[in-house]
Amino acid sequence: MKYTFRRRLYLTLEPTEKGGLPERIFEIVLISVILLNILAVILQSVSAFDRKWHLFFYRFEVFSVVFFTLEYLARVYASVEHPKFKDPVKGRLRYLSTGMAIVDLMAFLPFYLTFLPLDLRFMRVFRLMALFRMFKITRYMQAMSIFRQVIKERKEQLVLSFVFILFVLIIISFFMYYAERQAQPDKFGSIPDAMWWGMATLTTVGYGDVVPITPLGKFLGGLFAISGVAILALPAGILSSGFFELLHKPDKKRHVCPHCGKEFHD
Repeated sequence: MKYTFRRRLYLTLEPTEKGGLPERIFEIVLISVILLNILAVILQSVSAFDRKWHLFFYRFEVFSVVFFTLEYLARVYASVEHPKFKDPVKGRLRYLSTGMAIVDLMAFLPFYLTFLPLDLRFMRVFRLMALFRMFKITRYMQAMSIFRQVIKERKEQLVLSFVFILFVLIIISFFMYYAERQAQPDKFGSIPDAMWWGMATLTTVGYGDVVPITPLGKFLGGLFAISGVAILALPAGILSSGFFELLHKPDKKRHVCPHCGKEFHD
């Protein structure tokens, strides 16, 4: 089959399980550039490395920005090859609003924003936004497609479990407020103040900056700490069962479309 340049470009940019040599080469190059960018951001935060290799880091940043900009423009140009975005104008606008297109944009946009006359505090925020390049690699991870599918199928149960966790957090904070407010008015002076302790206890993190000191508070604290293990297991159980069902559907071979994330079967 003879492809147009735009179709060939689209097939090269979009990962597929049966991609040819150009697709694999581009995939390796893109993933390598993303990983090197992550490494550069980490090393540049070390002042000794930044002083010694500042010019190299800057030149690599310019190269990366040009690379990601061209990739973004190519994806926008070729997006109409996807049936969902086939309209030349509305289709491209719809593509620009997708999650991956926004991630692609944020991979290079902070660099251009540094040339605007903005406050230096905002400039630091823009620099941190360059970490969006890390999320570009999820396009090439089949596991992420499966994860999105599980989230989509179990979203009601997940929302319900998080609402239940919030409900329990409010109850815990309410009881701890009345148990500790007189002994520690600076730490349990209000229910919102007590919610910090409740979040640290439910998640079993236990920072130790806020702890109950009254006998009733200690009893309730131990009770809530134990219950927090079981409560946080709810969303984990929902996700694990969703993964199990998705990966063990009988009699049909499951596939996940790399373009839209939808599931289909043979």
